Amino acid sequence: MSLSDPISDMLTRIRNAIRAKKQQVNIKASKTCEGISAVLKEQGFINDYDRIDDGKQGIIRIFLKYDQQGNSVINVIDRISKPGCRVYSSVPDLPHVLGGLGIAIISTSKGIMTDNDCRKENIGGEILCTVN
Repeated sequence: MSLSDPISDMLTRIRNAIRAKKQQVNIKASKTCEGISAVLKEQGFINDYDRIDDGKQGIIRIFLKYDQQGNSVINVIDRISKPGCRVYSSVPDLPHVLGGLGIAIISTSKGIMTDNDCRKENIGGEILCTVN
């Protein structure tokens, strides 16, 4: 089975795992999904992630992060740019998620990075998703 949108699949799996209070979730590997995982880890939204070679496409195992009360660190994770309707943004138009408390994950020519990193590097790109 091929996926038409692996990023939406990844975000949905993370959302469902959080609702079910799972400690980890497995996602089909791709460079984009691995880049999103790296940004989530760097920003402290997940504990860690591992790439597992299964002889085919590979799997990314994401270890979710919860606070002392058992609430997930990720409150909302939304897909912005979709295969049918791509959303691109220049530097001045990059979104400020939750007044700067959340992040927007942007796909740029220099790789996948947060909206703050894009402002520092002065590059725009495709807005993949927002997390808060």
